[in-house]
Amino acid sequence: MSDIIHLLPDSVGNQIAAGEVIQRPASVVKELVENAIDAGATEIQIYIKDAGRTLIQVVDNGKGMSETDARLSFERHATSKISSAQDLYSLRTMGFRGEALASIAAIAQVELRTRRPEDEIGTSILISGSKVESQEYVSCAAGSNFMVKNIFFNVPARRKFLKSNQVEFGLILSEFERTALINTNISFKLVHNDVELFQLPPSNFRQRIVALFGKNLNQHLLSVDVQTSLVSITGYIGHPDSARKRNAWQYFFVNGRYMRHPYFYKAVVSNYEQLLPAGELPHFFLHMQVDPSTIDVNIHPTKTEIKFENEQPIWQILSAAVKETLGKFNAAPTIDFDTEGAPEIPILHTGQQVAPPRVSYTPDYNPFTSSSKASGHSHRVDYDWTQLYQDFQANKEMPTRTDAEGEDVKIPSKINRQTSTFSGQPELETTADAIPLTIPMQEPSYPIDTGVEHLQIKGKYVLTSVKSGLMIIDQHRAHVRILFDRYMSHIQDKKGVSQRLIFPEMIHLSPSQGAELLSVSEDFEALGFDISDMGGGSFAVNAVPAGIDGLDVPTLVDKMLETATQRGGDVSVDVHEAISLALAESAAIPYGQILSPLEMEKLISDLFSSTAPNYTPDGKAVVSIVSDDELQKRFR
Repeated sequence: MSDIIHLLPDSVGNQIAAGEVIQRPASVVKELVENAIDAGATEIQIYIKDAGRTLIQVVDNGKGMSETDARLSFERHATSKISSAQDLYSLRTMGFRGEALASIAAIAQVELRTRRPEDEIGTSILISGSKVESQEYVSCAAGSNFMVKNIFFNVPARRKFLKSNQVEFGLILSEFERTALINTNISFKLVHNDVELFQLPPSNFRQRIVALFGKNLNQHLLSVDVQTSLVSITGYIGHPDSARKRNAWQYFFVNGRYMRHPYFYKAVVSNYEQLLPAGELPHFFLHMQVDPSTIDVNIHPTKTEIKFENEQPIWQILSAAVKETLGKFNAAPTIDFDTEGAPEIPILHTGQQVAPPRVSYTPDYNPFTSSSKASGHSHRVDYDWTQLYQDFQANKEMPTRTDAEGEDVKIPSKINRQTSTFSGQPELETTADAIPLTIPMQEPSYPIDTGVEHLQIKGKYVLTSVKSGLMIIDQHRAHVRILFDRYMSHIQDKKGVSQRLIFPEMIHLSPSQGAELLSVSEDFEALGFDISDMGGGSFAVNAVPAGIDGLDVPTLVDKMLETATQRGGDVSVDVHEAISLALAESAAIPYGQILSPLEMEKLISDLFSSTAPNYTPDGKAVVSIVSDDELQKRFR
């Protein structure tokens, strides 16, 4: 039997490796920017088109590469950052595996232009699907210029399963923020579809946080600074007032590298448990400096999971540092020993008798005596009440009008109408213009028994009788279903009804959030929003959709942006549904609101006019029916 094991071609091996290193366009941005940082660049420019599908370009002014290094850099396990296994335990660079460029070249068309500062001429290399197509000398600036075009062009299955441009660009922004946040000595520039989103000059850590996430966060940052022989912790934590229910800005860094660490996360969040409502999360931006030999970063392909040798002591130091900062800036409740101006509470001594309070009163007081007699000083003024009825008696006679023949015709007066008798019931007068007592209602299209009153239970459920038994309706979910269908029709027809605000609501967004808002501005306008860009990350909400009075507009817009960004798939469908659902959940009837019989009737009528009344847009049950058989079984 012949041998069956053989070596894979380099192109196939690189494509397989690319599945671990390069999952999406954001991975390309991360690897190229980290290489630029390792090259000692002080200025990094990133150009994106179509969320990275068409072009990802990273330009830096680092060390550059020679002709030979530029060619070898695209080979697997070719790197200048480590040379032996011992170097893995003292890493001070962002990259070290030597697989990034090889993986990128395997699934995209890559063009590299690079030159060292001491060289007069640079090198240009064009690689497509791991195949070198050309290599030549060119004139270029010092540093490196990577252009990655048509990602996954030779792997159509992976390109097909990419999310929408909005989602993919959101992931690129996340990687950009993680890298730019900690490398404060480097100037960053990000351009997407020829629109400049970020221009970050070199600054300190606090200024970089404000530049990335908005100036409103500046006043809520509490500084953390702890120096020990084991670890050095610097950075900022958020004031409890700035906490958010979703998507809080939480960043851990170790030796300049972003990381996720659930154990250390618990050390920070546990100090906020008594300060925040349930479900809210604090902001934190913490950087740890430790000995590189005490950590291991080579445990996950994304290099975001790091193993610490001294986790427990670092946990205690981190928890104590956060607690001290919260107490130092009066963010945590403290015992107040200042008694100046406080009410003096007498101390009850043992055996002391407490005297009952004395009540002073007038024993001769009579409430039925007039004030003039009681006081002897004031007197009541006598009014002639008959004067008030003179005009009434004068007008009591039937008024007259002049007809066409000039004769006076008496008009029946409603004042003179007899309304009651001593022996019988009141006489009712029926007129043609009388207001009808009943309001005609549209016949419902659902099998609900007519003439049955609806019952509300605990401000949450509406009960009604149907032919098959007892129907229980969740009032909040039912209203979400109704509003969702209404808002979806507004987006499709672009006929949303707006309600102008007397005073525009100002919202402040980070550059990334501002870009997201501009990308879905048409959908917001179709719903009834009128949002104008004021510059500098500030937006003015001039009008909101009708029927959402009383809602916090900045929180609502933030929630809608957040939901639309997280939703993948086709922009024209999924994003519309995400925005409509977020608005419907915010504007729907809350639990605990008491409904009148007419409101319950209207709610049920609108619900069953929907195409899918049984479930909410996100799949939650709206209606539950208890059949007659089930009711009979309960009473056997």
